[in-house]
Amino acid sequence: MSPVTPGVELVAVQMHLHSPADPATAVCVANERCTAPKSAAFVRHIAFDVSGSRLAGAIKPGQSFGVLPPGLDAAGKPHKVRLYSVASPSVGEDGQGRVYATTVKRTIDEHHQTHKLFLGVASNYLADLRPGDVVRLTGPSGKRFVLPARPDEHDYLFFATGTGIAPFRGMIAELLALPTPPRVCLVMGAAYATDLLYHQHFADLVPQHPSFTYLTAISRERQSDGGPPLYVQDRLLTHRDRLAPMVASDRTLIYICGLAGMELGVFQRLAEILPTSLDAYLAVDPDLQRNPMSWTRTMFPRQLRPTRRLAIEVY
Repeated sequence: MSPVTPGVELVAVQMHLHSPADPATAVCVANERCTAPKSAAFVRHIAFDVSGSRLAGAIKPGQSFGVLPPGLDAAGKPHKVRLYSVASPSVGEDGQGRVYATTVKRTIDEHHQTHKLFLGVASNYLADLRPGDVVRLTGPSGKRFVLPARPDEHDYLFFATGTGIAPFRGMIAELLALPTPPRVCLVMGAAYATDLLYHQHFADLVPQHPSFTYLTAISRERQSDGGPPLYVQDRLLTHRDRLAPMVASDRTLIYICGLAGMELGVFQRLAEILPTSLDAYLAVDPDLQRNPMSWTRTMFPRQLRPTRRLAIEVY
């Protein structure tokens, strides 16, 4: 969704340094599971060494790179490029911009007509990689879902579900490395606690960085403190004393990434408990303001229009 009002200058990015016709040659250097052992989801943290390519030092958190899986599709043509969000800060996993990671969930499904098992081509190719394997990458891609050009002038409220956490892992690392880190709050949602991605990583950041808040929302079981099931937007209510002043601040930017539909819940909750602050993030047609619960995703972006203080990436 394109922002509609001026006011926040985004960081300058480079794009399409490697095309599918001229891909970068990268080497897998790490492939680790990033969910709890008991999780039913298979999600991997996969890192690539891009040394010697034009990707080195050229990727910003919030961008994506493309993967070219080997082999041919059902029509006998080479597989098309698949995009994956970068889960690393600008300096990469190694601090020198040579190693960048992404977060990959294996796609395992049943074909709706044949009922045969379907395996995602790119996701399973990546999940099966071993250190030393060579991969063809393209990119970088994306220029809207990135941090501002002057990140220390803002505070940040991140909402994530599933692999939507990937760009925030990189962004948070970037922000907390600033000389004076801004306020950063991450709300991470999952069906079950075992499905939380990078959970220990973020939990470990809390005592190290007083400006960082990490909240989880578990939707199909009780919370760790015994509370009822919650969605990410419900944290605006349970932690209203902490989050309401943040949302009301002129410094704050909101980023939403994950499964399509989650953004609607966030907007409806904001309209319910912080109606005077909603306009800073979402331009709403006057006829819709009276009944936020009647809003639907089809109203984006003509009747519900994000401002430059709101960034959305859903799939």
